[in-house]
Amino acid sequence: MKRGTAIVWLALLGAVAWRIPSATADIYRYEDSDGVVHFTDAPTDGRFKVFMRDIKKDRKLRTTFKLAGCARNPEEFEPIINQCALEYGVDKSLVKAVIHAESGYNPNALSRKGASGLMQLMPQTARDLKVSNSFDPRENIRGGVRYLRFLLDTFKGDVTMALAAYNAGLSKVAQYGGVPPYQETRTYVDKVLSYRKAYQTN
Repeated sequence: MKRGTAIVWLALLGAVAWRIPSATADIYRYEDSDGVVHFTDAPTDGRFKVFMRDIKKDRKLRTTFKLAGCARNPEEFEPIINQCALEYGVDKSLVKAVIHAESGYNPNALSRKGASGLMQLMPQTARDLKVSNSFDPRENIRGGVRYLRFLLDTFKGDVTMALAAYNAGLSKVAQYGGVPPYQETRTYVDKVLSYRKAYQTN
């Protein structure tokens, strides 16, 4: 990136900070292939990463264990979670725990494997669930909860097995006849169960 371009962007960012001294919104940033740096407070692309955190929101997120490390305030998505959990008969604490573990409540999260959104739906899974925009919180949560319902039904309510399949895939769970011997999957299952317990007690 050219020095002149960097100075221009820093000047623009300074203007934004001057106009909003109390930091009323998170600022996101990404640098494109031409070296141009983009800033926004309303990201619609998974390439944007948090550049400047909303100070007031950040303090709130760090006040309790269950919110530590979240990109967005989980309360923003509470109505959608409650509605979808009720519709599909899935424990809302489990839904919150999966979102927390999968994306840290970042609706624009995008993994290296292509999983996207709050519940990190893989492209094919999203298509199967009729999710047209995985970065839309309502669509993503509805699709993710519907998929959790399917997995819970498949494993007759066994949450551990359902979570293992959510992380590693149904084929891997079937292949090993249980939780696959992958450290990532076992850590994931333990993490989600821990988060679920924390959400149930708060």
